[in-house]
Amino acid sequence: MRKLVLLSAILLSINLIAQEEKQVELNCYNKWAAKFEDRGAEAVKDGVYEDVIVTNRQGAKATCHNGKAEVRNGIVVKFYILLSDGSHEEVKRTWKNNSEKNVNIINGISKTMVSVHGELINVLWPSMIKAKKAKPTTAPDPTDD
Repeated sequence: MRKLVLLSAILLSINLIAQEEKQVELNCYNKWAAKFEDRGAEAVKDGVYEDVIVTNRQGAKATCHNGKAEVRNGIVVKFYILLSDGSHEEVKRTWKNNSEKNVNIINGISKTMVSVHGELINVLWPSMIKAKKAKPTTAPDPTDD
């Protein structure tokens, strides 16, 4: 009987540990990407946008900063991070395989740029996210009238 109780406790512990490992916490990039995927985005036209989000990912960690970006011919030309004093700092890196060249925008998110240090950088246009779609209403259950 003791062996059965001990075996059950061990199996229960292993199951709980496995469930905790499966629950991956979403980072800021994943949350935004899911929203863009769910709702879609309008096309980003040429111009300077002061309401973008610049994401930087390395492994499972991500940081998201407010910023601005310049788009010309549908390509991201330059992008900046907004600093706490209200000024902007251009994002400059040593890029891998010219990944900063011809950065197009699909569904409100730029193509991923990769630095030589393994940073994955995207620019997001949250103001281009499409409005929430109306959900269908549920019909009532029948009554005994």
